[in-house]
Amino acid sequence: MLETLNAQPQDKILQLIAMYRDDPRSTKIDLGVGVYKDATGLTPVMRAVKAAEKTLWETEKTKTYTGLAGEPAYNAAMVAMILGGAHGDRAASVATPGGTGAIRQALELIKLSNPGATVWLSNPTWPNHPSIIKYLGMKMAEYRYFDAASGEVDFAGMLADLDRVAPGDVVLLHGCCHNPTGANLTMDQWGQVVGLLLQKRVIPFVDLAYQGFGDGLEEDAAATRLIADTFPEVLIAASCSKNFGIYRERTGILIALTSADRKAVVQGNLNFLNRQNYSFPPDHGARLVTMILEDAALRADWQAELEEVRQNMLTLRQTLSDELRKATNSDRFDFVARHRGMFSRLGLTEAQVNVLREKHGIYMVGDSRINIAGLNARTVPILAAAIASVI
Repeated sequence: MLETLNAQPQDKILQLIAMYRDDPRSTKIDLGVGVYKDATGLTPVMRAVKAAEKTLWETEKTKTYTGLAGEPAYNAAMVAMILGGAHGDRAASVATPGGTGAIRQALELIKLSNPGATVWLSNPTWPNHPSIIKYLGMKMAEYRYFDAASGEVDFAGMLADLDRVAPGDVVLLHGCCHNPTGANLTMDQWGQVVGLLLQKRVIPFVDLAYQGFGDGLEEDAAATRLIADTFPEVLIAASCSKNFGIYRERTGILIALTSADRKAVVQGNLNFLNRQNYSFPPDHGARLVTMILEDAALRADWQAELEEVRQNMLTLRQTLSDELRKATNSDRFDFVARHRGMFSRLGLTEAQVNVLREKHGIYMVGDSRINIAGLNARTVPILAAAIASVI
């Protein structure tokens, strides 16, 4: 049987990780992997997470299974954080293995409920979105999102493409900190998108992987809350990897908003899908998140450290923008300071990206997406000078 298998294409980011690891140069810079790093290159464990883990270690009495949907307290705390305490009577939810698990379960739910639906993705989007959709054999289409020349959202193109969606289709939207571009819609633009999609009678599917990394914890939820307030049905896949720094704990949630009288049926289907894919979700990270969100002191310390992380990325963005302006004697890269979140797409060619890697030891994804959090005060001018040398 196994001799019939064909080799699968390598994941480009995982391939980049291996190339970086094997590079012997001490001056190499990793801007490819999507994890937050401090000035020393460490992805730290947040203070509140450390404190919660200590308490959990001292008080936990069992490692028995959690429920199919995860612990109710975790689901309730996450729904409240994302939706601001609203829509609890409409929210069916399940804990998932990270944000990727939430996206997979959402797509499984779409396939179960409306197998003919087309899932619309921004162009570009996170590569795992189309990969999972193709694997599940679902229909897929793209809407324009990013103008590489300006480094801004192609809003006219986005609206024109979304005007072609059909009733019952699903439109996947990045709730904040668009990956891979870092270019976000304004709230006025969000209002226009929401109005158009409501008119088209589609289902919004929000990927919220970076709440707190852009403009603030509450501000980054504003678009998702607007969608929740407007549509009768919404899917939201959220991750705790970035904003709680618990990447390896694989902590996520899928929220399905529906009518109050349909909530039980939707919840039952979410439970069913969990059972088919992995039975019980992981609990350690979810329990830590619950403890932090339910304890006033821990939550305050977590939010303070999250704000430090956010401000650090904003400082790196502004510094890089300034250094690129000096190095290139142009405003071509000013958009970097306006982008939000971990990522920006610089608009370099794949050939230029290859030169940066081979000659300068600077590693970024082939489409020139960089992880801003992979930089520090020392490496920002090095990157700017290297970019100026290849353009």
